[in-house]
Amino acid sequence: MWAELGHGVWYKGYTGLRFHFDANKDRKLREDPKRGVGFAEAVEIFSHRYFLSYRSEIPEQFCATGWVKGRMYSLVYEIRTDEEGEFYHLATLWKASKEEIALYEENA
Repeated sequence: MWAELGHGVWYKGYTGLRFHFDANKDRKLREDPKRGVGFAEAVEIFSHRYFLSYRSEIPEQFCATGWVKGRMYSLVYEIRTDEEGEFYHLATLWKASKEEIALYEENA
């Protein structure tokens, strides 16, 4: 179930995970021919095996590399909390590089 509130979009997945992302950024990602998918599609990564790496310390960010619509993508997110508990704030995504695909194949 998706719900758009202000400039953000909320999604609660069947796994119980909650996702949030900027609606304008989502639209730009979908329109970018180098990416071709937005955050709404990218949450598919969490429904399959994925490779997780640590991206940065401040803010603490993680990078999940996995399958979206039959292609490999890398998705950067932060784990945040609100009154309902933890949620994943999706920051950016791109088509996975050869190095990221190799890490996925070796570790996922």
